[in-house]
Order: sequence, then structure tokens, then C-alpha cells
Amino acid sequence: MQATSPVVAPVLDVADPAFSITSPQVHAAREASWYATTPYGIAVLRYDEMSRLIKHPRLRQGSVAWPAHNGVVDGPFAQWWASWILNKEGAEHHRLRRLMNPAFSPKLIGALVPRFQALATELIDGFAARDRCEFVSEFAEPYAARVIAIMLGLPEEEWPVIARESVTIGLAMGVTLKEDLPQIEAALERLYAYSDELIADRRAHPRDDFVTALVNASREEDGRLSDTELRDAMVLLIFGGFDTTRNQLGLAMQTFSRHLDQWRLLAERPDLGRAAVEEVMRVNPTVRWVTREVLEDFEFEGVQLTTGTTVHLYSESAGTDPRVFAEGFDITAERKPHFGFGGGAHHCLGHFVARSDMSEALPLLARRMRDIRLLPGDAWLPDSGNTGPTSLPIGFTPGS
Repeated sequence: MQATSPVVAPVLDVADPAFSITSPQVHAAREASWYATTPYGIAVLRYDEMSRLIKHPRLRQGSVAWPAHNGVVDGPFAQWWASWILNKEGAEHHRLRRLMNPAFSPKLIGALVPRFQALATELIDGFAARDRCEFVSEFAEPYAARVIAIMLGLPEEEWPVIARESVTIGLAMGVTLKEDLPQIEAALERLYAYSDELIADRRAHPRDDFVTALVNASREEDGRLSDTELRDAMVLLIFGGFDTTRNQLGLAMQTFSRHLDQWRLLAERPDLGRAAVEEVMRVNPTVRWVTREVLEDFEFEGVQLTTGTTVHLYSESAGTDPRVFAEGFDITAERKPHFGFGGGAHHCLGHFVARSDMSEALPLLARRMRDIRLLPGDAWLPDSGNTGPTSLPIGFTPGS
């Protein structure tokens, strides 16, 4: 990669576990240049450049290289990672997406909305009278895991299995991947066994549900999902669905604790639930960066990008770019699209699920938990890759 512009790009040490992708350092770098250099390649910091590069025809999905960046080049985890629909390109990506899309239909997910509402109410009832809770363990984790159980037709009491294994696999999104690999691969093996049982059951006893839709997915021109594709997809859906919702709910509470006027408005206007999800994901997304890789040399905004260069597109930095967004947090404002679910051909397949379950949960939380405030004792995943709280004590005034 070679810059032909006289501007010297800032340097960001993303590989440092203490690095924060939402820090003043990153925002200052955004004001100095549209990009920065990092140990992994180039980091794109502004909205306009991100919106163009995320769909650029000379870039491919880049997260396929993440394990290799961290010294993991073979083994069960590397093979599973390479199998992701997210990491496929061209005809193969489109084939998998066409086969899997029907399982994510709005009609199928929309029918589950009353279950999501009842689940959120049940969990809030468990701590509402106390005026405080540990939000991750008492709401975000069980809610996210039980939503997955509901979708997959599993007994909801099995949610701790989904949560435990997904949390462990989530370590792969951080810069300590290689150190955590033995734990990650053990969790992956357990979820493979879990998925195999689930698939075998639906083949023997079909239902009108998500898993059966995947098992039966077939098109004359695309064939059907193979056994390996099914189990790889199932594990990705269990992990991805849990990880995104758990983390994003915690980040939403952090954000709203800084904007109590908006929290009160959401309690009064539950119809703003979907808008609240979008605004939170603009300013505080769990997916801190979207990754692309340069397929062939080209020049972009005065920078020569060479084949093989990794391009990290910083979601939060772009979503809060003052060139595009007025300062502040407003769930009633009309905004340009955020990048919390990626973009282009690799836009998150499960975005409708995440949007649905969170948009039902947040207004109920706002109504029952007034004047929220973060209490001491919070703990967080590293602020890079995918992030969120692992512990989030919250105090509040009980509402009706």
C-alpha cells in the first residue's frame, strides 16, 4: 500500500489489547485523514469513504484472513471460519445465500414477536422490584440465548449451553485469538455435536420452524445444503445470533444511560423501538469494524491499494462522522444507514432477527427501568472487532 497524497496518515496500534477503537485517538485520526495505517493494513475512518469501499468491486470480504493474521492457519476453527457464508465470494456466496434466505423470512420471524415480548417481560419481572440488576447475566445473556432457543425449537431451559459455548467462541473476535484457541475449538466441537442432533431430529420429525426450513432448503439451480454446510451454518447462526444481541443490548444500555431524555421518550413511545436499535447501532455498534481485502491494485482517494491489503472499515467512526451526522443521539432523527450489520453483498443475513428481538426488548426495558445509571463493577470485552460488556451492573427506578 502506498500513499500518493502529501498527507501522512495517522498510525493506530490495533494489535495492542489496550487499544480502543472508539477512543479520542481514533476520532482525532479521523479529523486528520480519511484513513490510518495499522498492523493489519489500512483503517477507514470516515462515512463517505466507508460507504464506497464497503461495496467496492475490487474488494472482497476480508475477515477470511483474520485467523491467519493471528497465526491460526489450520485446524477445526480455521476450517469452520473459512466455511462461513460471510467468507464466501461470487457464485458460491450467492448459492448459499439463496438457500438460506427463506429461513430468515420476515413472516417466519414476525410470528415469534409475541414470544420475544413475553420473554423480555418474564426476565424483567425477575429483578424489576429490586431497583438494580446485573444486566448481562440477568437479561442480555438469557434473552439472547433463549431467543435462539425459540428460533431453533429447543427447550428454553437449555439456554445456558448456548450462552456458554457462544461466549467462548466469541473470544475468536479479539486480538487474543491464538491464546484462546484451545477453549474456542472445544466449544466449537460441542456446538457441532449439538447441531448434528438438531439436524437429525428435524429430518426425522419436520416442523414449521427455522431449522426445518434450513434442512429442507433446496432449489433446482442451487441443489441443497450439504451436511457440512448445514452444521457449519447452524453453529454460525447459534453463535452469531447470540453474540450480536447480547453485546448490542448491553451497549444500548450504556448509550441510553448517557441520554436519559431519549430513554424516557422510548418508554413513552414504544413504537420507536426499531429506531432506537438503529440509532444505538450507529453510535455504539458491537461490530466495531467490517473487513475487506484488496483483490487487485487500484487507487482510491490518492492512496494506491495493493492486492492482498486488508482494509478495516470502522463502523463507529463512520457512524459518528461529523461530516455526515449532527452531533448527539436522537431516536427520532432521520439518519443515513449505519454499518452495524455490514453492507453490500455480505450484509448480515440475520439482521432482521436481531432488529426484531432488540426492538421488542428495549421499549419494555425503558418502561420498567426508569432513570438507569451504571453502577461500579462493569467489565468489557476488548474495544476492537466485536465488543460489549461481560458484566454491567445497573441501578434504576422501578416503573410499571
